[in-house]
Amino acid sequence: MDEPKPIDPARQALVAGLTELASQLPDRIDIDPDAVSRDLARLVLTVVELLRRVVEHQAVRRMDDPDLTEEQIERMGLALWRLEEKMGQMKEVFGLAGEELNIDLGPLGKLL
Repeated sequence: MDEPKPIDPARQALVAGLTELASQLPDRIDIDPDAVSRDLARLVLTVVELLRRVVEHQAVRRMDDPDLTEEQIERMGLALWRLEEKMGQMKEVFGLAGEELNIDLGPLGKLL
């Protein structure tokens, strides 16, 4: 007769965490048709902002690389500046403030 496999503590913790998170979610999601495009833009811009910050962090680290020329550093800075400018324009189009570009991940905290 086979003995039951012991339950992995990490798996138990994950299941418990997901169960707790699911209990905090509403039973039904009330979707406002007028807000769908704004909410979708908010989600997309939040992900783009996260990626922009990661790329900016990497660019700052690379600036200390002696193999980069002044021109390459200048191009990196210009690209990041243009991306930030474009993000500002897109936030303005959708009526979003910078602090709205964040996602609450529940127990994990805010994304940005």
